[in-house]
Amino acid sequence: MDETKQKIALFIDADNAPASKFEDVLSEVAKYGVVTIRKAYGNWKKSSIKGWEDLLHEYAIQPVQQYDLSKGKNASDIALVIDAMDVMYTKNIDVMCFVSSDCDFTPMVTRALAEGKVVLGFGERKAPAPFVNACSKFLFLDQESKSGETKTTKTKSIKSDTKLINLLRQAIEATEDENGWAALGPVGSHISNKTSFDTRNYGYKNLSTLVKAIDLFELKRGSGNSYLVKYVRRKKTT
Repeated sequence: MDETKQKIALFIDADNAPASKFEDVLSEVAKYGVVTIRKAYGNWKKSSIKGWEDLLHEYAIQPVQQYDLSKGKNASDIALVIDAMDVMYTKNIDVMCFVSSDCDFTPMVTRALAEGKVVLGFGERKAPAPFVNACSKFLFLDQESKSGETKTTKTKSIKSDTKLINLLRQAIEATEDENGWAALGPVGSHISNKTSFDTRNYGYKNLSTLVKAIDLFELKRGSGNSYLVKYVRRKKTT
């Protein structure tokens, strides 16, 4: 194993994550380094997580059995957090990755960030917002519902997303020059420092295509074929 690569610990809440998207998870984490720890938590007697069971040997995932001790209660997330804390303090890990849709691992994420770890999150759109926003990056595994929309529908959707528009506007204002133009790279970095932003969660491959789809911003080529962006306030019509 290349010792220069970042080491990743991957924790899967099998009760609350789609097994069919695991290859997408691996493809994404591979950009950050090599996965040295792979654990999946759940009640393996349940037929509902059969999809994960089929992946255990293929991807060398260590299963951790957690019985449902009380009706309606999930012990898997507690066991996952305990193991994650143990790994964080006893293993040489640079990146911690959590795959879950229902459980709120926000305290665990904030603690890992405080220890200087990069934290990646994966789950469906029902994942708790605090958990999503706390991660260094969070990728929705059910994003195909967005990418499957028509171009017109998708554009209308992001134009009505006030939170997204404000996020872009504030990032531009924070990095713009005296003429109001900001390099797209620093804009993206500024956003990433604030929240777990990923353009793919909106159905766009990168930030430039996302910005192009919104008529509140002007985009042009800068030096070195890079993009510059400017916030254009919409004029009131009479």
